[in-house]
Amino acid sequence: MIPAPSTGDRPLVAVLDYEIGNLRSAQKGLERAGADARLTADPGLIAAAAAVVLPGVGAFGRCMEALHRTGLADIAVDAAASGRPFLGICVGMQLMYEGSDESPGVPGLDIQPGTIRRLPAGVKHPQMQWNILRPTRPSALLDGLPDPAWVYFVHSYAAEDGDDTVAHCDYGGPVVAAIERGTVSATQFHPEKSGDVGLALLANWVERVRVGVAA
Repeated sequence: MIPAPSTGDRPLVAVLDYEIGNLRSAQKGLERAGADARLTADPGLIAAAAAVVLPGVGAFGRCMEALHRTGLADIAVDAAASGRPFLGICVGMQLMYEGSDESPGVPGLDIQPGTIRRLPAGVKHPQMQWNILRPTRPSALLDGLPDPAWVYFVHSYAAEDGDDTVAHCDYGGPVVAAIERGTVSATQFHPEKSGDVGLALLANWVERVRVGVAA
C-alpha cells in the first residue's frame, strides 16, 4: 500500500467527488473531526489516502450514474476491499448495496449484500428529522456516544437488516441506521449534520484511521 501523506497527525482521507449534491459538507465534518479530508476524483490521491469516504444525496439511480460517469464506481469498490477504513454516508451507504427499490434495475456497488427498501408504510416519507440511535451490538463507530444519541436523518429508503447492523432508529419499526463490518462502515443518517454527536462519531472513525496509519 502507498504510504498516505498527512498533515501532522491528521490522516489523509479521500472524500469521493462524483459531482452530485453537496459533498463538501461531509469533507468539512471530517476536517472538524481531525482528518486531512480532500474532496477528490483523482485516482492517485484516492489510492494514496489512508481511508475513503463515499457520501451521497439524492436519488440512488442518479448517484450510481454519476459514480460511473466520473470513473469512481470501480474505485469505490476497490477502496472498500483494500482493507483501508471505508465509510458510506446517507445515499452513499445505500449505493454500497446490490440495488434499491428506488431505482429498479440499476445495480449498486455490491459492497454489502442485500437491497435497499422503502421505509415502512404509515410513516411520513422522507424521514426528515432528528431521531435516536438504538445500538444493537458494540461498535467502534458508536463508542462513547451519549445515551440517548440524537442524529439527523433525511431519507425514504434504508438497508435491509443483517449481521452487520450496529444501530437502528425507530421509524414505523426498526430501521437500519448504521452498519460495521471489518474496516467497512456506513451511516444512514448524516453525522456531519448531527451536531456534537455526529462529530464524536466521525472522530471515532478518524481515530481508527489514525491508528491504522501509525501501525
